[in-house]
Amino acid sequence: MRLNENAARSLALFLTGFGAFLNLYAPQPLLPHFRELFHASELQASLTVSAAVFAVTLTSPVVGVVADWLGRKGVICVAMLALAVTTALAATAETLTQLILWRFLQGICIPGIIAVAMAYISEESAPAVAGSIMARYIIGAVFGGFSGRFFTGLIAAAFGWPAGFLLLGVTTLLCTVVIALILPPARHFLPPGSRAASLRTLREHLRNPDLLATYAVGFSVLFSNTAIFTYVNFRLADPPFGLGPSALSAIFAVYLVGAAVTPLAGHLIDRAGTRRVLVGAVSISALGVLLTLMPVLSSVVVGLTLLATGVFGAQAAASLHVGEAARQARSSAAGLYVSVYYLGGTIGSIVPGIFWAQLGWPGCVACVVVMQLLTTAIATAGWRS
Repeated sequence: MRLNENAARSLALFLTGFGAFLNLYAPQPLLPHFRELFHASELQASLTVSAAVFAVTLTSPVVGVVADWLGRKGVICVAMLALAVTTALAATAETLTQLILWRFLQGICIPGIIAVAMAYISEESAPAVAGSIMARYIIGAVFGGFSGRFFTGLIAAAFGWPAGFLLLGVTTLLCTVVIALILPPARHFLPPGSRAASLRTLREHLRNPDLLATYAVGFSVLFSNTAIFTYVNFRLADPPFGLGPSALSAIFAVYLVGAAVTPLAGHLIDRAGTRRVLVGAVSISALGVLLTLMPVLSSVVVGLTLLATGVFGAQAAASLHVGEAARQARSSAAGLYVSVYYLGGTIGSIVPGIFWAQLGWPGCVACVVVMQLLTTAIATAGWRS
């Protein structure tokens, strides 16, 4: 049965989010294993996550400008193919340094997927349904984030960690083929008049208070999410919990709750606006973070579930607000957003390690709650809608 254009677009955007986030955080349940295998500290092991996130931070503005010249679908497909190849090659790493390098190369590929997809959605969606369409992309990201973590940990326990990376590479390649076949070409894409015009739009983005507030919100949201879901693995691997890679990967099933809630967030955005949804979502996340302080596994799981639910609602609101706040050149605006967003993820995978070393898990929680309070303050003061 042939898909109509709307169904094809929805499925392709779902797979776009799925393919990008399948890979980005996949090593998280393996961090305690890498700590033992490579005789590394928690901070050194966490570099397998932060290297990819940092690469996204560095390359997103450049990719955003390039995509404003080259278009949308082609850039997404090429970036997905490169990600599939680098993911599979990461399985050849023999040292922690080599693995970190491959992870960095994976991260270079990802902005061409997520920043361009955000621009595509903003340009090709009617305002009345933009929140719902963005939600479909976020749902794909949610399922990808869960699947990458879950199957990597599961396969690592049975066949070793390289097998997990090979599976991710093959899966990403399959997603690439489907996207190339069914994603409708962008019809509302207009390239800038000149390269100088592209650079001018970057300056205009940085002078736009609404966009700057959105970038700050994105930084805070991913800082909080990365901090908790990176260091909670060490908390749950150590006493009194003592969980192994398979059990740690199963913890990420809380992401599936986020997948169920995200469509509701999209509908709420269409009705109540991005600012109200963002504030509500971050409040739910903060409550979840506080629940993880309890030394009971069920409480930690409930807390992580609330965190994931809030984060995906906040991510949908902030991602859509970029398109609302940008006056032109939405791909470069999205590229800057992605860069600052993942800068938050990079710092969120490193700075809490300092708090962990000094204060343990309560220190990580305190750090994250402060960031979440800042998020709500910035959105309340800086967003127009």
